[in-house]
Amino acid sequence: MARKPTTTTASVRQETLGKIAALGTTVAKAALAESDPFVDVPTRTISNTTYNETRRLLQMGDATLRRNLFNTGQARKFMQMVLLSKGCKDLLEAQKTLSLRGMYYKSLHTIAGTNEKTFDDQEESDGILEDIEVSLATLRENLHLFAKKRGTMVGNITVVDKGDSIDCRRMGTGGYAIPSICEPSVVQFAKCDAKFVLHVEKDTVWSRFNEDRFWETHNCILTEGSGQPPRGVRRLLYRLNKELGLPVICLLDCDPWGHYIYSVIKQGSINLAFESERMAIPDARYLGIRSADFERCGLSDDVKISLNDRDIERAKQIAEYPWFAKKKPWQKEISQMLRNGFKMEVESLITKDISYVTETYVPERLKAKDWID
Repeated sequence: MARKPTTTTASVRQETLGKIAALGTTVAKAALAESDPFVDVPTRTISNTTYNETRRLLQMGDATLRRNLFNTGQARKFMQMVLLSKGCKDLLEAQKTLSLRGMYYKSLHTIAGTNEKTFDDQEESDGILEDIEVSLATLRENLHLFAKKRGTMVGNITVVDKGDSIDCRRMGTGGYAIPSICEPSVVQFAKCDAKFVLHVEKDTVWSRFNEDRFWETHNCILTEGSGQPPRGVRRLLYRLNKELGLPVICLLDCDPWGHYIYSVIKQGSINLAFESERMAIPDARYLGIRSADFERCGLSDDVKISLNDRDIERAKQIAEYPWFAKKKPWQKEISQMLRNGFKMEVESLITKDISYVTETYVPERLKAKDWID
């Protein structure tokens, strides 16, 4: 039986509308009093992010940046926040959702009497929407906004998506497209026989596992995030772990970017530390691919991809993250990759055999519990 949503859409909607109204009232009162309207925005930077060693996740600090209407350096962003807040209010009142791209276009126009547009591009609009999230202490989903779907799932679970029962055991070669909004009011879990979740970095690797029906043979759920997993994928992984108690095991590339993806899944991201409590999975494990695999798996020189200066700099930065700095296995892993002077993709295992990764590499690692925490 599907789990009931933990919150009602109506109550969340009214709460979010109240927060937007309170922001508007504060700005209006300041304007009517002929004082300088402002908004205090929590800063989304590494200097305002702390690692909670007890909870093993990133948390946002108390530092804020004040945006004043009468400050020429802040006026543009202040007005953008007010404009997008109004757009979100319209969505909530209409009880409709909109993509980030759609909100960009909804709010895009040329300011009267000027040649200046409200936004230069969608990236600018997306950043302001994140500012609104943290300023209102709410979530993008509660603002009725969603991102482009990116990520796929297949395996021994049935989900209920907006009332439709979807058996992820019968999704063919395409799989279930993980939605951008994965809240309990949208996606519920029904029958689940899986024992764990295997998350892979890219859809190309996911397709190999799906075609070989790895999820069926090993009784698991198989997910991918098309590189850096978007919020919808991370939120779903969190819920599978938290609500169903499924371990999350990651198969990622042996490079700084694969290590960073694992870091984001496990501890949360620096830029979105305010979301860590509903996304970070402190017990996630890194299965591979690892630096020692070049020799351990007998790979050829053909799979080596030389580290460039950016790779080296990024690897050293990751090694200094507080959540990695005290972990000897991770220090050893990153140091060996730097000594090797090259990185490797999961696809490099295909040089052994087309199904080596599904039939040998991962099964042997799972059996031996050979992973890095």
